[in-house]
Amino acid sequence: MKNSTDGWLNLPSLSLPLRTLFTGYLLVTGLGLMMAGVQILLTHGMADGKLGVSIDDIVYSYYGDRGNSRLEAKLNGSMKDKAPVEVRTQIIQWVQDGAPEQDWEPKVKGLFKQNCTQCHGNIPGLPDFNKLAAVKHVAEVDKGASVDSLTRVSHIHLFGIAFIFFFIGLIFSLSVGIKPWVKATIIFIPFIFLILDVFSWWLVKWYPNFAVLTIIGGFGYSVASGFMMLTSLYQMWIIPFKGESHNENTWKG
Repeated sequence: MKNSTDGWLNLPSLSLPLRTLFTGYLLVTGLGLMMAGVQILLTHGMADGKLGVSIDDIVYSYYGDRGNSRLEAKLNGSMKDKAPVEVRTQIIQWVQDGAPEQDWEPKVKGLFKQNCTQCHGNIPGLPDFNKLAAVKHVAEVDKGASVDSLTRVSHIHLFGIAFIFFFIGLIFSLSVGIKPWVKATIIFIPFIFLILDVFSWWLVKWYPNFAVLTIIGGFGYSVASGFMMLTSLYQMWIIPFKGESHNENTWKG
């Protein structure tokens, strides 16, 4: 059976303008996905205080560290480089003492003002550490991501990343020399793993043993989308210059 895209429209036979358009999209998208990976390493990947995404990072991010507070977890993790060790020690001690209000003004407020409020006080969406109530809220026992934040991040990821995979899959659908059912399977894989990834956040929120599903989901759609991008670039730029024929009679699906 011939691939229906092999005869009249395929990646090796694209015009130069269209080939350039697709290439620009794939390059920028690939760079964006790599930056997303770096961002994950510097946020979730530092949840346990060590660089690199691990099962503990996923558990701390979504289930929380139930024997710790979110403030302590951040000061020992992704925010570790934002304040000197003596400042972090004083703040953590204050939190472990129950965050007493009488110590806020004379001892603790200035520490936050000098080291934290440049962001936590000026950037919308971050708790305002100029206010005791906001600090006490994050000084409570760490129960991981809230339902509100999970809902917000879930719908953003599902809508936003689905569009990325749609266009990557659309470009890859014009590839040649791949059986239609194999091509369809590869195109569908990122969507399945994206659903698994987002669904696993909710599972981990209540059952931390499901954290491995988050890593599987992220790894799965990264590999599948990376394969489609590299294959598409190869067929657009390498095959034509190798002098390989890509007409209907040569490329079989």
